Amino acid sequence: MSSTLAERLRLIGALAGLSLSLGACTLTSTEVVTATVPDDYKHRHPIAIQEANQSLAIFVGQGRGGLTAQQRADVAGVARSWQREGTGVIVTRVPVDTPNARAAADAYREIREVLAEGGVPPRAITMRPYQPENPYQLAAIRISYPRIAAVAGPCGLWPEDLGPNIMNPEYNENRHYYNFGCATQRNLAAMIDNPADLEQPRSETAAYTPRRSAAFEKYRKGESTAITYPEAEKAKLSDTGK
Repeated sequence: MSSTLAERLRLIGALAGLSLSLGACTLTSTEVVTATVPDDYKHRHPIAIQEANQSLAIFVGQGRGGLTAQQRADVAGVARSWQREGTGVIVTRVPVDTPNARAAADAYREIREVLAEGGVPPRAITMRPYQPENPYQLAAIRISYPRIAAVAGPCGLWPEDLGPNIMNPEYNENRHYYNFGCATQRNLAAMIDNPADLEQPRSETAAYTPRRSAAFEKYRKGESTAITYPEAEKAKLSDTGK
């Protein structure tokens, strides 16, 4: 075998090996992998679902027993909200051995009556006496019950300096500071009416049949199905667009 033929065979072998190597590097998967952001505020300050207390304070003076009209409305609101979101009994803490202890006891009896009128059964109301730590502070009747709530935080944690610091190498990496986004997450959690909405959508409820029938009847006659309000014209500031 001549030297020229041997060189040609070696060149062909090298080209074949190179083509196999390049073919092995070809990406055949259609999956796209993206990296997560390590300092995302949603991961650093997540919204958690847990059981928390809903409370109401009723201030009672020593010279008056019973509830005012506003306090009766507040207690009635507790009864409505307990039926919707309560997960345990309503605990009423009544002060004892205080100047307003007798008036607080009279107010507690009225509180039970208002709760019963709101649909709370007697077995779901518990009274616990307590003595306030500060004798100079007006002792209030405190009503509370557990419920499912969305919470986030705590906020206001500053483990690192926000300014340039040689001891903080993350400053040069342009990352979010630790407390970034905590207030937003906490406010969002406080505004959520039903914490279960964070986990799954609500089931569809039945449509309002009378309103749907009226809309279908207008549609069948070729009339507009838009809702018109008698006071709508009075709220307009100008006639622009007519």
